[in-house]
Amino acid sequence: MQILRSLYNWTMELAKNPKAIWLLGCVSFIEAIFFPIPPDVLLIPMILANISKAWLYALVATIASVAGGVLGYLLGFIAYEQIAEPLLIALGKEAAMNLFANSINQNGFVIVLTAGVSPIPFKVVSIMSGFTKMQLSLFILSALLGRAIRFFIVAALLKYYGEKIKFFIEKYLGWLFLFFIILLVTGTIGLDFLWK
Repeated sequence: MQILRSLYNWTMELAKNPKAIWLLGCVSFIEAIFFPIPPDVLLIPMILANISKAWLYALVATIASVAGGVLGYLLGFIAYEQIAEPLLIALGKEAAMNLFANSINQNGFVIVLTAGVSPIPFKVVSIMSGFTKMQLSLFILSALLGRAIRFFIVAALLKYYGEKIKFFIEKYLGWLFLFFIILLVTGTIGLDFLWK
């Protein structure tokens, strides 16, 4: 936990840098492959420091994160055993790997979308999507939708509520997204069951 706390503090300092937008893009990109700290750690203080650029920051985080996800996908597709699997095991993501490997091709769109908006590790889903040969265009579409929902909602909340909403976002937003996705999936399954 000390290493994660140090990384968290380091990324908080990055938000104060004059070239923070490039750092946001870089952190968003590498977080989708291996970095353990989410882009929100930079996104939130950057938006609070310059509310007028909230949409730009959300767009940069979205595009960079999806681009990183595509690289993660390619790692899983091309070099799973050589690079991706040891990387995920080193990050302690073995349980998540097993979970997603078994279900990603059946429910790929929903899984990638869910990982895009929730605390589920996006890096695991992007790599496992490549490893299980999920259709790349479907991966990109669901990743783009999920990441855009997450980052633009964070931007909107900060733009309209400012500092008051910061604690809520940092602490609970990912879990609320996950809760709503579970409700959506449960409702869809329930409706599907009723129509059969």
